[in-house]
Amino acid sequence: MSAAPQDIASARMAEFMRLLPLTEAIAGLPHCEHGKSFTEGQLEVRCLNLKAAFKMAKQVLRDISQG
Repeated sequence: MSAAPQDIASARMAEFMRLLPLTEAIAGLPHCEHGKSFTEGQLEVRCLNLKAAFKMAKQVLRDISQG
């Protein structure tokens, strides 16, 4: 029996939140200066960096668990 889509989404969100500190460290993104905002382009680049860092964080955990 397969899991419900809501259960899968909840599990993925929990995994993301659990890996968020490692993901942020891998991404190495600087914080925004006080009183300034990122441009739309900068936000897109930051999102792409976070996605790539999340994939790397998951790989790090797989590597650690395997040996």
